[in-house]
Amino acid sequence: MSTRTAPKTAPLGLYTPAERARRDATIWTPVQGVLAPLQFVVFLVSLALVVRYLTTGDGYTAATWSIVIKTGVLYIIMVTGAIWEKVVFGQYLLAPAFFWEDVFSFLVIALHTAYLWALFTAALDPVPLMWLALAAYGTYVINAAQFVLKLRAARLQAATPQEAPA
Repeated sequence: MSTRTAPKTAPLGLYTPAERARRDATIWTPVQGVLAPLQFVVFLVSLALVVRYLTTGDGYTAATWSIVIKTGVLYIIMVTGAIWEKVVFGQYLLAPAFFWEDVFSFLVIALHTAYLWALFTAALDPVPLMWLALAAYGTYVINAAQFVLKLRAARLQAATPQEAPA
């Protein structure tokens, strides 16, 4: 016969009360709140331009500039997001609450940076370059979904009363 014992502490949610207070007090939270949807809009425009180029052969310059702009916005949101994590969690990246989102962000940034490198070194012709951009965009969509799910979890945590440690 086995007996089950209660865990020593209740599972923690996404934020401790102190982390939630820091999150709510920092200017970096609304900055992220503006940059994330901005990046998504830039992504949608760029995606349309890249697909247009791949399907029609027209608009290479516009597609290229849109990818460069999208990558710039990505870099900005990554730097400001790292600052936000430092303020809220005490470390610039890979805080336990956002560990896997940050790990996947590295892949997103690596692919976007590979695009820039291939563009500026002429390592790839235009069509393979656009396919590299689409690969970067695919990882971006997955990463954006990770963050949206995490935001939803945080909202659900805020809506439910927290259990006290046992």
